[in-house]
Amino acid sequence: MNNSTPLQTSVSQAVISAEAASLALQASVAHAKSLGIAINVAITDSGGVLAGFLRMPGAFLHSIDIAIDKAYTAASFGFPTSQWMSVLAKDEALKVGLVERPRLVVFGGGLPIVDKGTRIGGIGVSGGSAEQDEECARAGLAAIGLA
Repeated sequence: MNNSTPLQTSVSQAVISAEAASLALQASVAHAKSLGIAINVAITDSGGVLAGFLRMPGAFLHSIDIAIDKAYTAASFGFPTSQWMSVLAKDEALKVGLVERPRLVVFGGGLPIVDKGTRIGGIGVSGGSAEQDEECARAGLAAIGLA
């Protein structure tokens, strides 16, 4: 760094708005109702910090943390959690080492939230099958125009 160049001490980080998070949560729950399942749904911001959460009555208690961790995983890596098994299949060392990491979820239901090419968060759903969970997450993204 050149001494004449001022040091930049902060950067802006795009994150999902509270209004968008709320709408996505509600839409995910509405879709779950249409499927006849009870879910937990979580949204994190782009840094993986919880931005919103809803639990439907009767949703599995253990799925609370799973939904949050699916959102965290999707936000932190930028691709759907359902893709992890194919990623891990290609690299034995990665398969052995990465799955030991706390909060990493390697099955469906977590999606990154991307707006105009910028990752602004993640959404995670748990309570149905991996396919149903991802379908509910996609419904949440569709409600905010980011499907």
